[in-house]
Amino acid sequence: MISHITIDQRDAAYDPRAQQAALSVTVHHRDGDTEPSVLVMDPGQVELYAIQLEQAMAKRKAAQEAVSL
Repeated sequence: MISHITIDQRDAAYDPRAQQAALSVTVHHRDGDTEPSVLVMDPGQVELYAIQLEQAMAKRKAAQEAVSL
């Protein structure tokens, strides 16, 4: 059973012919095993996740600023 997936520290790849972006990821299993995989996204998914990550970064920055006050 999978416990979580982490994004590897590599650049994203984009295939213009398939119009897909790909991120290398590692799949972590509950028993401690891991395996490499790829997260493939279409242009709409890339835009959606870009917006969601930008929002998460803004929330993180706001929380850091609130702590330092």
